[in-house]
Amino acid sequence: MRPWELADVPVVVEAYQDPAIIQWHGKTMTTDDAKKWVLHWPSRWQDESGAGWSISRDGETIGQISLRRIDLANGAGELSYWVLPQGRGANVAPRGLRELSTWAFDMAHFHRLELAHSVNNPASCIVAHKSGYLTEGIKRQQVLHADGWHDMHCHARLASDRIAVI
Repeated sequence: MRPWELADVPVVVEAYQDPAIIQWHGKTMTTDDAKKWVLHWPSRWQDESGAGWSISRDGETIGQISLRRIDLANGAGELSYWVLPQGRGANVAPRGLRELSTWAFDMAHFHRLELAHSVNNPASCIVAHKSGYLTEGIKRQQVLHADGWHDMHCHARLASDRIAVI
């Protein structure tokens, strides 16, 4: 993982053209949108509201991972991620989630991290479980996607949870 750079703007635009990313993240991005998105991460870090990184392999961005909706008073945050087609099926997302979770718990002293995904996205359920995130329940009709309201699986991991690396 590394911080986003302006040189990453084309890959962000590419990512938000990918049908799977559009399906679950619900948007596309122009070059200007992607530039604003990349440049916005440092200010989110400064105001303690979020942090985002490029997931890179051999110098090439193949995904993103972020810590959002940070609540420092309660030591909580929400994780999100996407992986480009060339990184899918190679445990990129689970490794990234485990790495970010370890940092958040050990270095930033978070207590609880959550991630949510559509119940219609079984791949993200597998990623959550491989990353040590337990299923806590279903948030009914929580997110509006292009095809309608989606129930969301809620997964969470506590700093005190012990996980087996899969």
